[in-house]
Amino acid sequence: MTINARNLELMLRRLAASPLAEARLYSEKLYAATRDIAPSLIRYTQATDYDLLTRRNLREFCKTYAPEKKNLPPEGVRLLWSTPDADTKALAALLFASSVWNYDHCLKQAKRMDLRDAKALFKTVFENIQAYDAVLRELENVDLQFELTVSASCFAQLKRHRMSTIISQDYDPALGVTVPPAIRAIGKQKEFKEIMRRTNDAYFQIQKKLPLAAVYVLTNAHRKRVLMKLNARELYHLSRMRVDAHAQWDIRKLSEKMLKQSSKVMPLTLTMACGKDGFPALRHKIFPRK
Repeated sequence: MTINARNLELMLRRLAASPLAEARLYSEKLYAATRDIAPSLIRYTQATDYDLLTRRNLREFCKTYAPEKKNLPPEGVRLLWSTPDADTKALAALLFASSVWNYDHCLKQAKRMDLRDAKALFKTVFENIQAYDAVLRELENVDLQFELTVSASCFAQLKRHRMSTIISQDYDPALGVTVPPAIRAIGKQKEFKEIMRRTNDAYFQIQKKLPLAAVYVLTNAHRKRVLMKLNARELYHLSRMRVDAHAQWDIRKLSEKMLKQSSKVMPLTLTMACGKDGFPALRHKIFPRK
């Protein structure tokens, strides 16, 4: 792990505020190993009332608004919100970055563009891009927000995309489990589901006495809900890595759905969004002479 003093101090304080004993112990050991390195910088390591009480109080407050029935997810990927007129806003940002005009003028010109001119501008942006190139920073000006229901295995990969805002709930057996294709391929779904049933039984038994320990018995197949906000530039990065044929199947399936839904609300902005393996074919389609 590589970390600066400021982030280390924050990590120590948050770990110290954790309800999990192992997290608090880790905070103590980590502090003991680092306190003499920069004692004047690593000072505020104890949990504050803000760290200790805020989440707990929020959970208590939210209980008032609990639904009468368990609200299960309608699907694994749901686009909740996107920047209105995203393609137009992206065009305005591109005009702004390559001119001396104020933003109001750029937005006005972007709104006046017909589809042909808008496509021409985006083609200028993507004409020389390669699969390994990051798209222009101007595309950070348009955002998307998703509600995702993901397995523990998928979440472990998703949270590595740190240029996004990811808020996750606790793992919840009521959300079901993700069955790997390899299990289906060998016809072991029944045995797999029986193991999951027994796992859930153990979870609920432990939860009665030690609620915080119950989650430890859950598997990589169990699911949680995630709220994820990212901009179009980060979605390009996610797509290059995760829509690619070499990506792990679970997050690839998730990313494909995210990209499909996103392309409906900002088709021009996401003209060249795809996995690395699909880039040559898409490039030939958009730029047949290249």
